[in-house]
Amino acid sequence: MEFFKIRRDIPFMRNALLFNIISFVTFLAAVFFLFSRGLHLSVEFTGGTLMEVSYSQPADLNAVRSQIATLGLNDVQVQNFGSAQDVLIRMPVQKGSTSGQQTERVMASLKGGDASASLRRSEFVGPQVGDELAADGLKALAFVVIGIMLYLAIRFEWKFAVAAIIANLHDVIIILGFFAFFQWEFSLPVLAAVLAVLGYSVNESVVIFDRIRENFRRYRKMNAEEIIDNAITSTISRTIITHGSTQLMVLSMLVFGGATLHYFALALTIGILFGIYSSVFVAAAIAMWLGIQREDLIPGAVKKDEDPNDPNAGATV
Repeated sequence: MEFFKIRRDIPFMRNALLFNIISFVTFLAAVFFLFSRGLHLSVEFTGGTLMEVSYSQPADLNAVRSQIATLGLNDVQVQNFGSAQDVLIRMPVQKGSTSGQQTERVMASLKGGDASASLRRSEFVGPQVGDELAADGLKALAFVVIGIMLYLAIRFEWKFAVAAIIANLHDVIIILGFFAFFQWEFSLPVLAAVLAVLGYSVNESVVIFDRIRENFRRYRKMNAEEIIDNAITSTISRTIITHGSTQLMVLSMLVFGGATLHYFALALTIGILFGIYSSVFVAAAIAMWLGIQREDLIPGAVKKDEDPNDPNAGATV
């Protein structure tokens, strides 16, 4: 399905160098902020106090967050647990205060707002658990990267695999750079969003790469730059439909999902926007600069002049 069809190819690759310079500068800025400021890790990674509180009626999570905020506790995660009456509270380690003291202060504040609040359990999650989660997250990211490279190398060609993984890592680092610069909380849902962006971004690259391979079969007089421009132009309608629909869903989570989904949706929003950009101006351009050609994608293809009787000779979309 297409909303519209562009008759003339848009010369994307003509400005590829400029856009990749912008990408490189943005990438360096993200790396700088990651090293200078670091990520603001959540309780899952740093350790802290976990509380489960039960109410006699559905809990007002915004009211619970406000009551805890009056105690001067920051970066507290509040969400429903099991039912609307049960609330799970995660609090980071606070200097000069034990886990038991934190729990007592929080319960006193919550009971002041609703006398039916009762503590069902409270425990301290040590930093060792956080280290284990961080290590598992890095392993998951590494396995995703390796899997994507193998898939693209087998389905297409190693030049496409290199181009796609550079573009995808570009998206990931920029997302992390945003979180480091603004010191947004980096939690397990955000890590899940980063991994989702990897898969989402590579999907767009695969669509463009597949059209490039198809074009190399159809248009024998076009050079690599013209082939890539035609491939990107012919998939624009599909890109707008797919990414537009996904972005609307993610924006609805960002606006209406509340504090629990806020940073998850924010990471997806950044990733989708940069994923479109990187698939067009980073992945495709790098593949072109690596010297992708017809012989790489079509087994047994040989360089020869175009057959003047070929009905597809010199055709354009």
